[in-house]
Amino acid sequence: MADNRIAPTQFPHAPGVMSAKVRAFDWASHPLGPIEGWPQALRVVLELMLASHFPKCLVWGEHRTTFYNDAYRPILGDKPEALGQPFDRVWYETWGQVEHMAERALLGEATFMQDMPLVVQRFGYPEQTYFTFCFSPVRDDVGVVGGFAITVIETTQMHHLQQQLRAEASSLEQQVALRTADRDRLWTMADAIMIVARFDGVIAAVNPGWTAALGWSEADTLGRHVRAFVFGGDTAELDAEGTMLRTGTQRRQVRMRFMRRDGQVRTIAWSVVAADGFLHAVGRDETEDLERAQQLSEAQERLRQGQKMEAIGQLTGGIAHDFNNMLQGIVLPLQLMQRRLQQGRTQEVQGYIDAALGSARRAASLTQRLLAFSRRQPLDVRATDVAATLSGLETMLRSSCGENILLDLDIAPGLWNVRTDLHQFENAVLNLAINARDAMPVGGRLRVATANAPVRAEHAIASGSSGMAAGEYVRVSVSDTGTGMPAEVIERAFDPFFTTKPIGQGTGLGLSMIYGYMRQTGGAVEIESSIGDGTTVHLYLPRSEDGPQDEAPATLDTHDHERRRDAVLVVEDEATVRSMVVELLRDMGFQIMQAASGTEAMALLSGALHFDLLITDVGLPGPNGRQVADMARERLPSIRVLLMTGYAERAAMSEQSLLGQDMELLVKPFDAPAFVRKVQAIMGVDDAATRS
Repeated sequence: MADNRIAPTQFPHAPGVMSAKVRAFDWASHPLGPIEGWPQALRVVLELMLASHFPKCLVWGEHRTTFYNDAYRPILGDKPEALGQPFDRVWYETWGQVEHMAERALLGEATFMQDMPLVVQRFGYPEQTYFTFCFSPVRDDVGVVGGFAITVIETTQMHHLQQQLRAEASSLEQQVALRTADRDRLWTMADAIMIVARFDGVIAAVNPGWTAALGWSEADTLGRHVRAFVFGGDTAELDAEGTMLRTGTQRRQVRMRFMRRDGQVRTIAWSVVAADGFLHAVGRDETEDLERAQQLSEAQERLRQGQKMEAIGQLTGGIAHDFNNMLQGIVLPLQLMQRRLQQGRTQEVQGYIDAALGSARRAASLTQRLLAFSRRQPLDVRATDVAATLSGLETMLRSSCGENILLDLDIAPGLWNVRTDLHQFENAVLNLAINARDAMPVGGRLRVATANAPVRAEHAIASGSSGMAAGEYVRVSVSDTGTGMPAEVIERAFDPFFTTKPIGQGTGLGLSMIYGYMRQTGGAVEIESSIGDGTTVHLYLPRSEDGPQDEAPATLDTHDHERRRDAVLVVEDEATVRSMVVELLRDMGFQIMQAASGTEAMALLSGALHFDLLITDVGLPGPNGRQVADMARERLPSIRVLLMTGYAERAAMSEQSLLGQDMELLVKPFDAPAFVRKVQAIMGVDDAATRS
């Protein structure tokens, strides 16, 4: 008979760690005895278990000897080696809960338990776990139950996950319930107007806020189109908004007028969202807010008008004060001149003439300052020597300061020339000196200092309020040791009409005129001041690479001139000015024709007459002077043109715009010598050549 026993080195045949441990175990000293004496049923079941990838455990015999496969090892954790140990000793902490399942298996009955809770000790501490078990009886060769097999799956993580999901689901349900309650409270108690409408505009739901705001009850509203409640003038906008929402726009903010049940028109700001096949709109009645805003705007406008009228009153009062003084200086010399001529005392007339001309020049200077402030004055910008100009002003500055103020004139060597209007610069420095004097009623020190000042881009940006660009400048600083200026005054110092002086004391233009002049010439002005520490005003004058040109003295040639063949057309609507210009031209020997309007001038130019020179005011009734000049140059291409103006903005002219067009510009008011020199320059006439 063949030997069916299996050598220990051959059994079990299944691969894995536990198969090797079974083969290496000292079964000879174990109650089961050597492997070759094991029942065939034990060997078969053990081989199947060790080959399985499911966690399995086999318990055999009266000593409940434990076998298990590789998949079962993680379930044991850090427990001592369980192979060959009694099962009730391996799982001593849970034996009381699973013993009945083991007993039933030994009686031949399979049992199954799902998600059984067990507290195990496998990592040195009690751990709540969950397992799904299947206890199956294992019979020997004669059918007697010799042990039981356990298939086990640990479901601890799954159980915890299910608990978490159940908790989250419960929490979500609570949150949904709370939010639903909140939504219902918001819908019911909110002051906002809420409506839900279908995409076709039919209202499906309204909240109590709708009724409170517009007076329409829920029964009056549901099933009706929104258009039924919209003010007639806004229905087109309603249709346009509805089209946008129906064609993909998710949200719209609109303001629309609705009709109250009592006939009032209410303006409502709506936020409308398209979602879930409906239009959800939340509105706020802004009628009262808009009315208050309108009332506030009207009140502010009235306040601005009042402030403007007060500022104009200060301005006109100051100008009237200065002009009255200047007119007085013209009227009295003229009256005394008339009287001395009647008395035959002609030797005294020249002094009165000089006095009247001085007052007239001061009046002209004030007018130019006003126009420079408004940036409507064509300035005489040329290369200027700042050092020489300030030196020439020193005497006037000392007389303006008074005896209790020390003047310190600090002119830096090597000072650059600048591009500016000489007379406006002089006026600006004198104005600043007078302001400094007024700020030092008990005396102090006035310092006028100069320096070459390259301005970098970062400084220009930091001084953006002054309008200064990066470049090379000469800085003229006028400083005093007076009372200083608070921050709120500095902020408004350049504002039109702003002044801290009483009515009648000065023109009220002050720094704003200097600001306008500096901006017009490409310069800038800055203020540094604080209460009690005095004030410094910096004038930044753009550098000029050209040298200054000497001006001829303003005297009128007294020699008679030969009669010329040149014909001049004079166009001026002011009769006095026209007659004086004509008289000066006749003294120069020109043949003259004159017109009082642009229409008259164009009529003369349209005839057969030939003119060599056109002298015209810019601001004429009818066609303006520039239009007359354009026609003259079209009719007579060789004609020369001299434009006179005291307000050049309307004609959009400047010195640069006239270059290369055989046109010259003369700014009013001008004196007779300046006019004569300009005409001579235009006509190419040397003064000596015109003398008899």
